[in-house]
Amino acid sequence: MRRVAFYTLGCKLNFSETSTISRMFENRGYEKVEFFDKPDIFVINTCSVTENADKKCRKIVREALSISENPYIIIIGCYAQLKPKEISEIPGVDAVLGAAEKFRLLDILDDFTKLEKTKVLASEIEEAVQFNNAFSINDRTRTFLKVQDGCDYSCTFCTIPLARGKSRSDTIENVIRSAEEIALSGVKEIVLTGVNTGDFGIRYGKREDRFIDLIRELDKVADIERIRISSIEPNLLTDEIIEFVSNSNKFVPHFHIPLQSGSDKILKLMKRRYLSNLYVERVNKIKSLMPHCCIGVDVIVGFPGETEEDFLDTYTFLNELDVSYLHVFTYSERPNTPAIDFGGVVSSKDRDKRSKMLRSLSVKKRRHFYEENLNGEQTVLFENDIEDGMMHGFTENYIRVTAKYDPVLINELKNVKLIAVNEKCIVEVEEVEEEILIHK
Repeated sequence: MRRVAFYTLGCKLNFSETSTISRMFENRGYEKVEFFDKPDIFVINTCSVTENADKKCRKIVREALSISENPYIIIIGCYAQLKPKEISEIPGVDAVLGAAEKFRLLDILDDFTKLEKTKVLASEIEEAVQFNNAFSINDRTRTFLKVQDGCDYSCTFCTIPLARGKSRSDTIENVIRSAEEIALSGVKEIVLTGVNTGDFGIRYGKREDRFIDLIRELDKVADIERIRISSIEPNLLTDEIIEFVSNSNKFVPHFHIPLQSGSDKILKLMKRRYLSNLYVERVNKIKSLMPHCCIGVDVIVGFPGETEEDFLDTYTFLNELDVSYLHVFTYSERPNTPAIDFGGVVSSKDRDKRSKMLRSLSVKKRRHFYEENLNGEQTVLFENDIEDGMMHGFTENYIRVTAKYDPVLINELKNVKLIAVNEKCIVEVEEVEEEILIHK
């Protein structure tokens, strides 16, 4: 039995796809093993959003070559679509597969026979028109369920449309089938994921459904306790969706809403499909219906043309906004994007300074959000995530907690009361005898 191992860089979407491809291998009789367990085949799923994609890919390939003797190494993912020739020149790489080919790798790689020349199978991105169903299972307590792929937006900083193609989705019926299969495995929480999740419903260039239609049907799936929306654009997060989530027994009070900048000038340069006033409206609507809802924000600093005044506009905007945490990204130039030719390049020193300021703000925001939730009852779903004798879990509104390891608690929902946050972010609870630690 040949052994295969996987390594995933990047987002939850990549994770769901790696998990699905790994099950395809197992269904064909391959044994899935850990990366360090001397596999015969390595599959490395890459990302183009993270900085230094080339450096990270090369490092993982070198590590694979040090673990196994003469392994077969396959590179897939966004970076593989964008830079197939560059990757093919990395010593040790046997095959590079693009977006239209990665789900067919078992059929097109000739039983993984090593050849002198690296196989490059990466069609033009226009050929990636089929939606490939994917979800993670048996990897974590929460399951990431892919419902949408690709993007029709043209943000000036982003390579994702070049790496994943046009927006396309599964059918509602197929998503429900996947959710029911996930439920049978005993998973209690599903995270809906996609490139532009709120754009769900497009098949072969034509809109067939809406995201609100999907979540209404998912809300009816038995034996799934929680459903979480991974990320949704503010212009696609309608009042209808917010109101539905506020009344749902399954959809949790947690939204992750990309902002990118609090400056309307920069939003226009980025070609985002909203301005800051719409973002404020979305946040206010959520908080009016779900006061304890967790709201996460993506923000980019150092975009070309961002002056100190523009950045301070963003800082002030976020400081005054009732959000719970920030994911801060430092702008980095990407080939084949319009922004790479923009003037007003921000120095590395200023990019780093602005990034640190927003990360510090995020720490304050998160702690404030935790303190707002003190003395209230919460339900924690504990995961099989063990570190130094402690286990971790999340409340419905995405407060991360940890308790002393107890195998009985894994994949269990436990009612707790958060009592106090001290300097170490430790919260005592009434329903659980052990202390619960809230992470910064």
